[in-house]
Amino acid sequence: MVGIIPARGGSKGVPGKNIRHLGDFPLIAYSIAVSKLSSQIKRTIVSTDSQEIADIALTYGGDVPFLRPEILAGDQSVDREYLEHAIEWFEENEGYTPDYWALLRPTTPLREPSILDKAISRILSEPNATSLISVHHFPENPGKMFGIQDGYLHGLCPLDPRPEYFALPRQEFAPAYIGNGYIDVIKTTTIRELNSCFGPRMLGFNTPDTGEIDVEEDYKRLEFYLEKYGNTVAQFLKNSNR
Repeated sequence: MVGIIPARGGSKGVPGKNIRHLGDFPLIAYSIAVSKLSSQIKRTIVSTDSQEIADIALTYGGDVPFLRPEILAGDQSVDREYLEHAIEWFEENEGYTPDYWALLRPTTPLREPSILDKAISRILSEPNATSLISVHHFPENPGKMFGIQDGYLHGLCPLDPRPEYFALPRQEFAPAYIGNGYIDVIKTTTIRELNSCFGPRMLGFNTPDTGEIDVEEDYKRLEFYLEKYGNTVAQFLKNSNR
């Protein structure tokens, strides 16, 4: 199992967020550290187009064997593109390709390595699964949400046959889950054979909602959480840098 951390240099929402400090360490350090603490992940690759990010990743023990081409690091770039690039690099330079990739986005920093190990064990025990996505329960069901077009509201589940389904009690809807970036596990065969990143049989793996960093306010919230409750990975980083 190879851990891969995608960390492009550009970010419009929070400039430089992948190397901005959360607590005492740059954000990317948390994903590198948790990957190295996992008993299931044997190598930790950082895929970046930025030499600055690469240098910082190396400082915290990440492996940066290549720089990602800029064309694969734009605002519209998708996971499959940099994963395909990594697969091709392994084939050409190391003569093999990993069967599985543990995808660890830097924007979900406060993970626990034991939970990563459980997620990886889960997909390894389910050979028919095409991928695994970490999720947590989402209290607001999409069936009760609206979009707006030309000033008028419309329900977001037009295939629901029930009249005015959006006004039904929430108990009338199945539980909803949202991906949270804690860990996704991707199979090389899914990318190669199905021309897909996640495929049709996505295992859902429940994790705690530890928060993602997408906007400035998210930093403040996670800083508060880190100060109040601490984190296994943050403590490991502190001990490693003493």
